[in-house]
Amino acid sequence: TKHSFKMTKRTKKAGITGKYGLRYGASLRKQIKKIEVTQHSTYTCAFCGKDSVRRQAVGIWKCKGCRKVIAGGAYVMGTSTAATVRSTIRRLRELK
Repeated sequence: TKHSFKMTKRTKKAGITGKYGLRYGASLRKQIKKIEVTQHSTYTCAFCGKDSVRRQAVGIWKCKGCRKVIAGGAYVMGTSTAATVRSTIRRLRELK
């Protein structure tokens, strides 16, 4: 006898925050979804160019390709503050 195996229905809107179910309210889950998606995604390494930088801990990002450890943001590798500082330093360097 053949058994027809049907996959269970997956989440459409919830995504990674499906684990929270109906708890905590829709708007909070939406905020958490944005954070969790960015922190679990891989980023491009500035040193070797590979798309293999992953989050190790809060603010610590490691490239699996060249094994470099990078300090970054808590949930995103590059922060807007870091970009501002970088551009300010570049501007002051060109001022000399």
